[in-house]
Amino acid sequence: MDHLNRSHSLSRRRLLQSCSTGFGAVALAGLIGNRAYSATVTLPPGAALPKTHHLPKAKHVIFCFMSGGVSHVDSFDPKPRLQRDHGKPMPVKVERTMFNNNGNIMGSPFTFTPSGQSGIPVSSMFPQIAEVVDELAIVRSMTSPLNEHAQANFFIHTGFPTMGYPSAGAWAAYGLGTENRDLPGYVVLQSGSAVAPHGGVSLFSNGFLPGQHQGSILKADQREAIRNIRPHDPRSVQQRRLDFVRQFDQPFLADTAADAQIEAAIQNYETAFRMQSVVPDLCDISGESKETHEMYGLNSSDAEKSAYARQCLLARRMVERGVRFIELSCLTKNIGAGGAPNPWDQHGALKEGHGAMAFQVDQPIAALIKDLKSRGLLDETLIVWSGEFGRTPFSQGSDGRDHNPYGFSVWLAGGGIKGGTIYGATDDLGYYAIESKVTIYDMWATVLHQLGVNHEDLTYRYGGRDFRLTDVHGHVMHDIIA
Repeated sequence: MDHLNRSHSLSRRRLLQSCSTGFGAVALAGLIGNRAYSATVTLPPGAALPKTHHLPKAKHVIFCFMSGGVSHVDSFDPKPRLQRDHGKPMPVKVERTMFNNNGNIMGSPFTFTPSGQSGIPVSSMFPQIAEVVDELAIVRSMTSPLNEHAQANFFIHTGFPTMGYPSAGAWAAYGLGTENRDLPGYVVLQSGSAVAPHGGVSLFSNGFLPGQHQGSILKADQREAIRNIRPHDPRSVQQRRLDFVRQFDQPFLADTAADAQIEAAIQNYETAFRMQSVVPDLCDISGESKETHEMYGLNSSDAEKSAYARQCLLARRMVERGVRFIELSCLTKNIGAGGAPNPWDQHGALKEGHGAMAFQVDQPIAALIKDLKSRGLLDETLIVWSGEFGRTPFSQGSDGRDHNPYGFSVWLAGGGIKGGTIYGATDDLGYYAIESKVTIYDMWATVLHQLGVNHEDLTYRYGGRDFRLTDVHGHVMHDIIA
Protein backbone atom coordinates (compact mmCIF):
# COMPACT_ATOMS: atom_id res chain seq x y z
CA MET A 1 0.00 0.00 0.00
CA ASP A 2 2.82 2.39 0.84
CA HIS A 3 4.34 1.71 -2.57
CA LEU A 4 1.03 2.59 -4.22
CA ASN A 5 0.74 5.78 -2.22
CA ARG A 6 4.19 6.89 -3.32
CA SER A 7 4.05 5.75 -6.93
CA HIS A 8 2.70 9.06 -8.21
CA SER A 9 6.02 10.75 -7.41
CA LEU A 10 8.10 8.73 -9.85
CA SER A 11 10.22 10.97 -12.03
CA ARG A 12 10.28 10.63 -15.79
CA ARG A 13 13.90 9.48 -15.50
CA ARG A 14 13.03 6.72 -13.02
CA LEU A 15 10.05 5.63 -15.10
CA LEU A 16 12.17 5.32 -18.24
CA GLN A 17 14.79 3.34 -16.34
CA SER A 18 12.15 0.95 -15.05
CA CYS A 19 10.13 0.30 -18.22
CA SER A 20 10.95 -2.08 -21.07
CA THR A 21 14.07 -3.43 -19.32
CA GLY A 22 15.69 -0.03 -19.39
CA PHE A 23 15.47 0.74 -23.12
CA GLY A 24 13.74 4.01 -22.26
CA ALA A 25 16.86 5.07 -20.37
CA VAL A 26 18.90 4.53 -23.53
CA ALA A 27 16.64 6.95 -25.38
CA LEU A 28 16.81 9.35 -22.46
CA ALA A 29 20.61 9.34 -22.54
CA GLY A 30 20.49 10.37 -26.19
CA LEU A 31 18.14 13.24 -25.41
CA ILE A 32 20.31 14.44 -22.54
CA GLY A 33 23.22 14.82 -24.94
CA ASN A 34 21.16 17.05 -27.20
CA ARG A 35 21.08 20.70 -26.13
CA ALA A 36 17.66 21.23 -27.65
CA TYR A 37 16.09 18.58 -25.43
CA SER A 38 18.04 19.10 -22.23
CA ALA A 39 15.45 21.43 -20.69
CA THR A 40 12.86 18.68 -20.69
CA VAL A 41 14.92 16.42 -18.42
CA THR A 42 15.95 19.03 -15.85
CA LEU A 43 12.43 19.50 -14.54
CA PRO A 44 11.93 18.01 -11.06
CA PRO A 45 9.25 15.48 -10.13
CA GLY A 46 5.82 17.08 -10.21
CA ALA A 47 6.89 19.98 -12.46
CA ALA A 48 3.79 21.77 -13.69
CA LEU A 49 5.04 22.73 -17.13
CA PRO A 50 6.59 20.01 -19.29
CA LYS A 51 6.11 22.44 -22.17
CA THR A 52 5.41 26.14 -22.54
CA HIS A 53 1.87 27.47 -22.40
CA HIS A 54 2.28 29.48 -25.61
CA LEU A 55 5.01 30.30 -28.11
CA PRO A 56 7.76 32.09 -26.17
CA LYS A 57 9.24 35.38 -27.32
CA ALA A 58 12.25 35.02 -25.02
CA LYS A 59 14.47 32.15 -23.90
CA HIS A 60 16.70 33.94 -21.39
CA VAL A 61 16.41 36.67 -18.75
CA ILE A 62 19.14 39.05 -17.59
CA PHE A 63 18.13 40.84 -14.38
CA CYS A 64 20.13 44.04 -13.82
CA PHE A 65 19.27 44.68 -10.18
CA MET A 66 20.11 48.22 -9.03
CA SER A 67 20.30 47.49 -5.31
CA GLY A 68 19.52 50.40 -3.03
CA GLY A 69 16.77 52.15 -4.97
CA VAL A 70 17.46 54.33 -8.01
CA SER A 71 15.78 57.73 -8.03
CA HIS A 72 13.24 57.64 -10.85
CA VAL A 73 12.92 61.44 -10.92
CA ASP A 74 16.66 61.63 -11.62
CA SER A 75 16.83 58.84 -14.21
CA PHE A 76 13.82 57.99 -16.41
CA ASP A 77 10.89 60.07 -15.09
CA PRO A 78 11.66 63.82 -15.40
CA LYS A 79 9.48 66.23 -13.43
CA PRO A 80 9.74 69.88 -14.49
CA ARG A 81 7.70 70.90 -11.45
CA LEU A 82 10.52 69.80 -9.16
CA GLN A 83 12.84 72.26 -10.88
CA ARG A 84 10.23 75.00 -10.80
CA ASP A 85 9.31 74.51 -7.13
CA HIS A 86 12.75 73.56 -5.83
CA GLY A 87 13.04 74.51 -2.14
CA LYS A 88 9.31 74.90 -1.57
CA PRO A 89 7.35 72.77 0.93
CA MET A 90 5.58 69.72 -0.40
CA PRO A 91 1.98 70.68 -1.32
CA VAL A 92 0.61 67.24 -0.41
CA LYS A 93 0.75 65.02 2.65
CA VAL A 94 4.15 63.39 3.10
CA GLU A 95 4.01 59.74 4.13
CA ARG A 96 6.37 58.30 6.71
CA THR A 97 9.82 57.69 5.27
CA MET A 98 12.66 55.48 6.39
CA PHE A 99 14.35 58.19 8.46
CA ASN A 100 11.72 60.96 8.56
CA ASN A 101 14.37 63.63 8.03
CA ASN A 102 12.28 65.19 5.30
CA GLY A 103 13.00 68.50 3.63
CA ASN A 104 11.42 70.48 0.83
CA ILE A 105 10.95 69.79 -2.86
CA MET A 106 14.29 68.96 -4.48
CA GLY A 107 14.88 69.52 -8.17
CA SER A 108 17.02 67.03 -10.04
CA PRO A 109 20.73 67.86 -10.27
CA PHE A 110 20.72 66.05 -13.64
CA THR A 111 19.38 67.20 -16.99
CA PHE A 112 17.10 65.24 -19.31
CA THR A 113 17.45 65.03 -23.08
CA PRO A 114 14.98 63.55 -25.60
CA SER A 115 16.77 60.56 -27.05
CA GLY A 116 16.44 58.11 -29.93
CA GLN A 117 13.76 58.15 -32.58
CA SER A 118 11.18 57.80 -29.83
CA GLY A 119 12.31 61.03 -28.19
CA ILE A 120 12.08 59.53 -24.71
CA PRO A 121 13.85 61.80 -22.20
CA VAL A 122 16.78 60.16 -20.45
CA SER A 123 18.87 61.61 -17.64
CA SER A 124 22.40 62.86 -18.22
CA MET A 125 23.40 60.08 -15.80
CA PHE A 126 22.87 57.59 -18.64
CA PRO A 127 24.30 59.00 -21.88
CA GLN A 128 25.00 55.58 -23.39
CA ILE A 129 21.76 53.92 -22.35
CA ALA A 130 20.14 56.96 -24.01
CA GLU A 131 21.65 55.72 -27.28
CA VAL A 132 19.64 52.47 -27.02
CA VAL A 133 16.45 53.96 -25.53
CA ASP A 134 14.50 52.79 -28.58
CA GLU A 135 15.01 49.23 -27.30
CA LEU A 136 13.51 50.05 -23.87
CA ALA A 137 9.99 49.91 -22.54
CA ILE A 138 10.10 52.22 -19.52
CA VAL A 139 7.48 51.53 -16.88
CA ARG A 140 6.98 54.70 -14.82
CA SER A 141 4.21 53.44 -12.56
CA MET A 142 5.82 50.61 -10.60
CA THR A 143 4.89 50.35 -6.91
CA SER A 144 5.88 48.32 -3.88
CA PRO A 145 4.16 47.89 -0.50
CA LEU A 146 7.54 47.94 1.26
CA ASN A 147 9.85 50.75 2.27
CA GLU A 148 12.79 48.91 3.84
CA HIS A 149 15.67 47.38 1.89
CA ALA A 150 15.67 43.75 3.02
CA GLN A 151 11.91 43.29 2.85
CA ALA A 152 11.68 45.12 -0.48
CA ASN A 153 14.59 43.07 -1.86
CA PHE A 154 12.87 39.82 -0.92
CA PHE A 155 9.64 41.11 -2.40
CA ILE A 156 11.09 42.02 -5.79
CA HIS A 157 13.02 38.74 -5.98
CA THR A 158 10.38 36.33 -4.68
CA GLY A 159 7.01 38.07 -4.44
CA PHE A 160 7.09 37.76 -0.64
CA PRO A 161 8.71 40.11 1.93
CA THR A 162 10.46 37.41 3.96
CA MET A 163 12.97 34.63 3.31
CA GLY A 164 12.00 31.07 2.49
CA TYR A 165 10.45 31.58 -0.94
CA PRO A 166 11.94 30.86 -4.37
CA SER A 167 13.57 33.66 -6.30
CA ALA A 168 12.31 34.58 -9.77
CA GLY A 169 15.39 32.93 -11.27
CA ALA A 170 14.62 29.71 -9.44
CA TRP A 171 11.04 29.77 -10.73
CA ALA A 172 12.27 30.27 -14.30
CA ALA A 173 14.73 27.39 -13.98
CA TYR A 174 12.10 25.16 -12.39
CA GLY A 175 9.47 25.88 -15.02
CA LEU A 176 11.66 25.81 -18.11
CA GLY A 177 14.86 24.02 -17.16
CA THR A 178 18.18 24.96 -18.71
CA GLU A 179 19.38 24.62 -22.29
CA ASN A 180 22.82 23.56 -21.11
CA ARG A 181 23.13 20.54 -18.80
CA ASP A 182 26.69 21.60 -17.88
CA LEU A 183 25.64 24.92 -16.33
CA PRO A 184 23.00 25.87 -13.74
CA GLY A 185 19.73 27.35 -14.94
CA TYR A 186 20.04 30.32 -12.57
CA VAL A 187 23.35 32.16 -12.10
CA VAL A 188 24.11 35.24 -10.00
CA LEU A 189 27.19 37.16 -11.14
CA GLN A 190 29.34 39.13 -8.73
CA SER A 191 32.67 40.92 -9.16
CA GLY A 192 34.92 43.32 -7.30
CA SER A 193 33.22 44.66 -4.17
CA ALA A 194 29.77 43.32 -5.11
CA VAL A 195 27.97 41.43 -2.36
CA ALA A 196 24.44 40.18 -1.91
CA PRO A 197 21.95 43.01 -1.24
CA HIS A 198 20.29 43.34 2.17
CA GLY A 199 18.60 40.00 2.73
CA GLY A 200 21.74 38.07 1.80
CA VAL A 201 22.07 34.99 -0.37
CA SER A 202 18.53 33.96 0.57
CA LEU A 203 17.43 36.40 -2.13
CA PHE A 204 18.71 33.85 -4.66
CA SER A 205 17.20 30.85 -2.91
CA ASN A 206 15.28 27.96 -4.41
CA GLY A 207 13.03 28.14 -1.33
CA PHE A 208 10.87 25.02 -1.31
CA LEU A 209 11.66 24.18 -4.95
CA PRO A 210 14.17 21.36 -5.53
CA GLY A 211 17.73 22.42 -4.76
CA GLN A 212 19.11 22.38 -8.32
CA HIS A 213 17.15 25.58 -9.01
CA GLN A 214 18.89 27.81 -6.45
CA GLY A 215 21.03 30.64 -7.75
CA SER A 216 24.68 29.70 -8.25
CA ILE A 217 26.93 32.63 -7.36
CA LEU A 218 29.78 33.08 -9.82
CA LYS A 219 32.63 35.51 -9.03
CA ALA A 220 33.25 36.97 -12.46
CA ASP A 221 36.75 38.32 -11.85
CA GLN A 222 38.23 35.64 -9.58
CA ARG A 223 40.71 32.99 -10.71
CA GLU A 224 38.22 30.46 -9.42
CA ALA A 225 34.80 31.87 -10.28
CA ILE A 226 33.31 29.15 -8.08
CA ARG A 227 35.31 27.76 -5.17
CA ASN A 228 37.21 24.56 -6.05
CA ILE A 229 36.01 24.69 -9.66
CA ARG A 230 39.53 23.80 -10.75
CA PRO A 231 39.92 20.12 -9.84
CA HIS A 232 42.85 18.93 -7.75
CA ASP A 233 42.49 15.33 -8.94
CA PRO A 234 42.55 14.03 -12.51
CA ARG A 235 39.13 13.91 -14.16
CA SER A 236 39.36 10.13 -14.49
CA VAL A 237 39.77 9.79 -10.72
CA GLN A 238 36.80 12.06 -10.08
CA GLN A 239 34.70 10.11 -12.56
CA ARG A 240 35.45 6.84 -10.73
CA ARG A 241 34.49 8.43 -7.42
CA LEU A 242 31.28 9.77 -8.91
CA ASP A 243 30.42 6.37 -10.37
CA PHE A 244 31.11 4.75 -6.99
CA VAL A 245 28.84 7.19 -5.16
CA ARG A 246 26.17 6.75 -7.82
CA GLN A 247 26.02 3.03 -7.00
CA PHE A 248 24.68 3.96 -3.58
CA ASP A 249 22.65 7.02 -4.57
CA GLN A 250 20.47 5.47 -7.25
CA PRO A 251 19.08 2.60 -5.13
CA PHE A 252 18.52 5.07 -2.28
CA LEU A 253 16.68 7.38 -4.66
CA ALA A 254 14.51 4.49 -5.81
CA ASP A 255 13.73 3.52 -2.21
CA THR A 256 12.51 7.07 -1.50
CA ALA A 257 10.22 7.00 -4.57
CA ALA A 258 12.41 9.56 -6.33
CA ASP A 259 12.10 12.25 -3.66
CA ALA A 260 12.57 15.62 -5.38
CA GLN A 261 15.09 16.97 -2.88
CA ILE A 262 17.25 13.82 -2.99
CA GLU A 263 17.19 13.80 -6.78
CA ALA A 264 18.14 17.50 -6.71
CA ALA A 265 21.16 16.77 -4.48
CA ILE A 266 22.34 14.04 -6.85
CA GLN A 267 21.86 16.29 -9.85
CA ASN A 268 23.71 19.15 -8.15
CA TYR A 269 26.97 17.28 -7.67
CA GLU A 270 26.73 15.74 -11.13
CA THR A 271 26.32 19.24 -12.55
CA ALA A 272 29.21 20.48 -10.39
CA PHE A 273 31.42 17.76 -11.86
CA ARG A 274 30.58 18.84 -15.41
CA MET A 275 30.98 22.53 -14.55
CA GLN A 276 34.68 22.02 -13.83
CA SER A 277 35.43 21.90 -17.54
CA VAL A 278 32.86 24.47 -18.64
CA VAL A 279 33.10 27.36 -16.15
CA PRO A 280 36.82 28.19 -16.61
CA ASP A 281 36.28 28.43 -20.37
CA LEU A 282 33.14 30.52 -19.86
CA CYS A 283 35.00 33.02 -17.67
CA ASP A 284 38.05 33.23 -19.93
CA ILE A 285 37.35 36.36 -21.97
CA SER A 286 40.83 36.57 -23.49
CA GLY A 287 39.39 35.41 -26.79
CA GLU A 288 37.01 38.36 -27.01
CA SER A 289 38.13 41.09 -29.40
CA LYS A 290 39.79 44.32 -28.31
CA GLU A 291 36.79 46.18 -29.69
CA THR A 292 34.46 44.16 -27.47
CA HIS A 293 36.56 44.89 -24.38
CA GLU A 294 36.49 48.58 -25.18
CA MET A 295 32.78 48.62 -25.96
CA TYR A 296 31.88 47.15 -22.56
CA GLY A 297 34.38 49.29 -20.64
CA LEU A 298 36.59 46.45 -19.45
CA ASN A 299 39.66 48.65 -19.86
CA SER A 300 38.21 51.49 -17.78
CA SER A 301 40.44 53.03 -15.13
CA ASP A 302 37.38 52.97 -12.86
CA ALA A 303 37.67 49.61 -11.08
CA GLU A 304 33.94 49.26 -10.37
CA LYS A 305 32.97 50.05 -13.95
CA SER A 306 35.48 47.52 -15.29
CA ALA A 307 34.21 44.88 -12.86
CA TYR A 308 30.56 45.47 -13.79
CA ALA A 309 31.52 45.38 -17.47
CA ARG A 310 32.93 41.90 -16.97
CA GLN A 311 29.60 40.77 -15.52
CA CYS A 312 27.75 42.15 -18.54
CA LEU A 313 30.10 40.43 -20.98
CA LEU A 314 29.81 37.14 -19.10
CA ALA A 315 26.03 37.51 -19.18
CA ARG A 316 26.17 37.61 -22.96
CA ARG A 317 28.43 34.54 -22.99
CA MET A 318 26.00 32.73 -20.69
CA VAL A 319 23.10 33.53 -23.00
CA GLU A 320 25.11 32.01 -25.84
CA ARG A 321 25.56 28.88 -23.70
CA GLY A 322 21.90 28.52 -22.80
CA VAL A 323 21.71 29.74 -19.18
CA ARG A 324 18.07 30.54 -18.43
CA PHE A 325 18.27 33.35 -15.84
CA ILE A 326 21.25 35.59 -15.04
CA GLU A 327 21.33 38.25 -12.33
CA LEU A 328 23.97 41.00 -12.23
CA SER A 329 25.22 42.71 -9.05
CA CYS A 330 26.21 46.37 -8.59
CA LEU A 331 29.42 47.30 -6.79
CA THR A 332 29.67 49.68 -3.85
CA LYS A 333 30.83 53.29 -4.08
CA ASN A 334 30.18 54.30 -0.43
CA ILE A 335 28.91 57.76 -1.34
CA GLY A 336 25.98 59.36 0.45
CA ALA A 337 25.35 56.32 2.70
CA GLY A 338 25.17 53.83 -0.19
CA GLY A 339 27.06 50.88 1.26
CA ALA A 340 28.10 47.53 -0.19
CA PRO A 341 24.68 45.79 -0.04
CA ASN A 342 22.75 48.82 -1.35
CA PRO A 343 25.07 51.10 -3.35
CA TRP A 344 22.28 53.18 -4.96
CA ASP A 345 21.01 54.25 -1.53
CA GLN A 346 21.92 57.94 -1.46
CA HIS A 347 20.34 59.51 1.60
CA GLY A 348 22.86 62.29 1.10
CA ALA A 349 25.16 63.48 -1.70
CA LEU A 350 22.71 62.18 -4.30
CA LYS A 351 24.37 63.92 -7.22
CA GLU A 352 27.78 62.42 -6.44
CA GLY A 353 26.50 58.97 -5.43
CA HIS A 354 24.01 58.46 -8.24
CA GLY A 355 26.48 59.93 -10.69
CA ALA A 356 29.17 57.43 -9.65
CA MET A 357 26.77 54.47 -9.74
CA ALA A 358 25.42 55.45 -13.15
CA PHE A 359 28.96 55.77 -14.50
CA GLN A 360 29.56 52.21 -13.27
CA VAL A 361 26.64 50.60 -15.13
CA ASP A 362 25.76 52.90 -18.05
CA GLN A 363 28.35 51.85 -20.62
CA PRO A 364 28.35 48.11 -19.76
CA ILE A 365 24.54 47.78 -19.93
CA ALA A 366 24.33 49.77 -23.17
CA ALA A 367 27.10 47.59 -24.62
CA LEU A 368 25.26 44.44 -23.54
CA ILE A 369 22.14 45.56 -25.42
CA LYS A 370 24.13 46.50 -28.53
CA ASP A 371 26.18 43.30 -28.44
CA LEU A 372 23.15 41.04 -28.04
CA LYS A 373 21.40 42.84 -30.87
CA SER A 374 24.38 42.60 -33.22
CA ARG A 375 24.55 38.84 -32.61
CA GLY A 376 20.83 38.29 -33.13
CA LEU A 377 20.35 37.41 -29.45
CA LEU A 378 18.37 40.40 -28.16
CA ASP A 379 15.11 39.08 -29.59
CA GLU A 380 15.42 35.97 -27.42
CA THR A 381 16.90 37.68 -24.34
CA LEU A 382 14.76 39.75 -21.98
CA ILE A 383 16.64 42.36 -19.94
CA VAL A 384 14.99 43.65 -16.76
CA TRP A 385 16.38 46.77 -15.01
CA SER A 386 15.05 47.71 -11.58
CA GLY A 387 15.77 48.70 -8.03
CA GLU A 388 13.61 47.71 -5.06
CA PHE A 389 11.85 51.10 -4.90
CA GLY A 390 12.35 54.72 -6.00
CA ARG A 391 13.20 57.86 -4.09
CA THR A 392 11.29 60.84 -2.76
CA PRO A 393 10.76 64.08 -4.74
CA PHE A 394 11.68 66.00 -1.59
CA SER A 395 15.09 66.05 0.04
CA GLN A 396 16.42 64.13 2.96
CA GLY A 397 18.68 66.55 4.75
CA SER A 398 20.03 68.96 2.19
CA ASP A 399 21.06 66.84 -0.79
CA GLY A 400 19.76 63.27 -0.47
CA ARG A 401 16.48 61.46 -1.09
CA ASP A 402 14.72 58.89 1.10
CA HIS A 403 12.93 55.73 -0.08
CA ASN A 404 9.74 56.03 -2.14
CA PRO A 405 7.74 52.85 -2.87
CA TYR A 406 4.62 54.67 -4.12
CA GLY A 407 5.78 55.18 -7.68
CA PHE A 408 9.07 54.49 -9.46
CA SER A 409 10.54 53.36 -12.77
CA VAL A 410 11.80 50.08 -14.17
CA TRP A 411 12.51 49.13 -17.77
CA LEU A 412 12.52 46.03 -19.92
CA ALA A 413 14.26 45.46 -23.25
CA GLY A 414 14.54 42.69 -25.84
CA GLY A 415 12.66 39.40 -25.66
CA GLY A 416 9.62 40.60 -27.61
CA ILE A 417 9.22 43.86 -25.70
CA LYS A 418 8.00 46.94 -27.59
CA GLY A 419 10.98 49.28 -27.49
CA GLY A 420 10.79 53.06 -27.43
CA THR A 421 7.68 53.06 -25.25
CA ILE A 422 6.59 54.57 -21.93
CA TYR A 423 4.01 52.83 -19.79
CA GLY A 424 2.19 54.43 -16.87
CA ALA A 425 2.90 57.68 -15.07
CA THR A 426 3.47 59.26 -11.68
CA ASP A 427 1.97 62.57 -10.60
CA ASP A 428 3.65 65.87 -11.46
CA LEU A 429 5.83 65.57 -8.35
CA GLY A 430 6.90 62.01 -9.09
CA TYR A 431 5.49 60.92 -5.72
CA TYR A 432 2.63 58.53 -6.53
CA ALA A 433 1.82 56.31 -9.50
CA ILE A 434 -1.45 57.63 -10.93
CA GLU A 435 -1.75 56.05 -14.39
CA SER A 436 -1.61 52.31 -15.20
CA LYS A 437 -0.36 51.53 -11.69
CA VAL A 438 1.51 48.21 -11.61
CA THR A 439 3.22 45.95 -9.09
CA ILE A 440 6.18 43.60 -9.00
CA TYR A 441 3.69 40.78 -9.59
CA ASP A 442 2.76 42.38 -12.92
CA MET A 443 6.43 42.68 -13.89
CA TRP A 444 7.13 38.99 -13.27
CA ALA A 445 3.84 37.95 -14.88
CA THR A 446 5.03 39.80 -17.99
CA VAL A 447 8.50 38.25 -17.87
CA LEU A 448 7.04 34.75 -17.56
CA HIS A 449 4.61 35.48 -20.38
CA GLN A 450 7.51 36.39 -22.65
CA LEU A 451 9.14 33.08 -21.70
CA GLY A 452 6.02 31.28 -22.87
CA VAL A 453 4.66 30.66 -19.37
CA ASN A 454 1.25 31.47 -17.96
CA HIS A 455 2.19 32.81 -14.52
CA GLU A 456 -0.96 31.32 -13.00
CA ASP A 457 0.05 27.84 -14.17
CA LEU A 458 3.60 27.88 -12.82
CA THR A 459 2.90 26.47 -9.36
CA TYR A 460 4.46 24.22 -6.75
CA ARG A 461 2.50 22.54 -3.97
CA TYR A 462 4.10 23.13 -0.57
CA GLY A 463 2.61 23.11 2.89
CA GLY A 464 -0.83 22.24 1.56
CA ARG A 465 -1.20 25.04 -0.98
CA ASP A 466 -0.07 25.84 -4.50
CA PHE A 467 2.52 28.63 -4.50
CA ARG A 468 3.60 30.71 -7.45
CA LEU A 469 5.97 33.62 -8.11
CA THR A 470 3.05 36.03 -8.48
CA ASP A 471 1.26 34.67 -5.38
CA VAL A 472 -2.46 35.29 -6.10
CA HIS A 473 -1.83 38.48 -8.09
CA GLY A 474 -0.31 39.67 -11.33
CA HIS A 475 -1.41 40.82 -14.77
CA VAL A 476 0.61 40.79 -17.97
CA MET A 477 1.47 44.29 -19.23
CA HIS A 478 0.31 43.63 -22.78
CA ASP A 479 0.81 47.26 -23.83
CA ILE A 480 4.60 46.90 -23.70
CA ILE A 481 4.67 43.66 -25.71
CA ALA A 482 5.50 43.93 -29.40
